Amino acid sequence: MLIKTYGAAVQGIDAIVVTIEVVAEKGVSFSLVGMADTAVKESHERVVSAMTQTGYSWPRRRVVVNLSPADVRKEGAAYDLPIAMGILAASEQITCSHPLESYMLMGELSLDGSVLPIRGVLPMAIKARQLGFKGMIVPQANVSEAAVVNNLEVYGVS
Repeated sequence: MLIKTYGAAVQGIDAIVVTIEVVAEKGVSFSLVGMADTAVKESHERVVSAMTQTGYSWPRRRVVVNLSPADVRKEGAAYDLPIAMGILAASEQITCSHPLESYMLMGELSLDGSVLPIRGVLPMAIKARQLGFKGMIVPQANVSEAAVVNNLEVYGVS
């Protein structure tokens, strides 16, 4: 099953939307592609731990995560949350009452599954509103920063 979630890369004072495509299919492996730095590539370890610590399981399937556009450098651990949500949805461990594609998601995951604050939420929220996203799901600590942008639903998660 193919699932798409959305995040953003901040370059200067602007944000660029990053599409996180996740496929969970027959096989057993993990691949992350799309010009990711070391911290993003290490998300696998954080996501696996966070999922198991919160009662979910790593799918016994081949998981491919593509971060596009491929020519935009993705840095930091802020892609953990959209990657994890994509994996959970693609492996059918969660279902969403609202389509994930309607929201921009960003957040770093701790090994215990808690969601840690990130940098650059304001330009991400501005870009989310400009592109017509219904809202953003961000770490609880970043809610007030994202909420500065009007006409955008903001949900904080911990």
